[in-house]
Amino acid sequence: MVTLSIEALRIDLGGRAILHGIDAEMRSGSLIGVIGPNGAGKSTLARAVTGLLRSASGRVAIDGTNVRAFSPADLGRRIAYLPQGQTVHWPLTAERLVALGRLPHLAPFSAMARADRDAIERAMARADVGGLRERVVTELSGGERARVLIARALAAEAPVLVVDEPLAALDPGHQLELMDLMRAEAEAGTLVLLILHDLAMAARFCDRLLLLHEGRLVADGAPGAVLTPEYLSDCYNIRAWTGTIEGQAVVLPIERSSPPGAAKLR
Repeated sequence: MVTLSIEALRIDLGGRAILHGIDAEMRSGSLIGVIGPNGAGKSTLARAVTGLLRSASGRVAIDGTNVRAFSPADLGRRIAYLPQGQTVHWPLTAERLVALGRLPHLAPFSAMARADRDAIERAMARADVGGLRERVVTELSGGERARVLIARALAAEAPVLVVDEPLAALDPGHQLELMDLMRAEAEAGTLVLLILHDLAMAARFCDRLLLLHEGRLVADGAPGAVLTPEYLSDCYNIRAWTGTIEGQAVVLPIERSSPPGAAKLR
């Protein structure tokens, strides 16, 4: 069981505060979506959680230890991170790219052990990219490349998985497949934190949503408690229909609301 704690977190970039006083606690076996309009601070939060940004105040901790206290390899064994819009410039095969996910587990200049190769095979199977193993990644379609990058993150077999905008390059069918995969990872015990723009996918698959607006945590709870007409109007400036179809939560934006509301803080 892993606990990821965000404690009074403030992040300053370029001389201004991007995140203000964020507090949240997350545990293994959860699929948590971070949502909010453009510029809300979602990707900044992902980078802070993964130890890439130094906080102005507060901290992010895994089981009580500040993520900034870990060495890169130690942190890589605890948190696997796939940033937004990651590109690949080298003509690696898909299998070799997935293998890079095992680097935090390897001593310098050491060869991979059987356990590493098995982890690579499991990751490729879960992401359904086994048929691409000999293909050069730079020659894959955007959707295929996105799935290979997901497999690389899974190969780390870290207890925490952070993925920023995983659905951007995928068609609807592969979006559903990926969210099913993220759901399965959470059910297997991983703490999965997804940065999402697709509110319908967030409503359907996530156990819990963190709604950011102007760098503040406006709402934190089950999708039904967060994706309300009031919050959607205040934070996204939209009027939306929310409900269920065939037992699945649905969010349907209808029109821009005017004038925009002022988001209510918790």
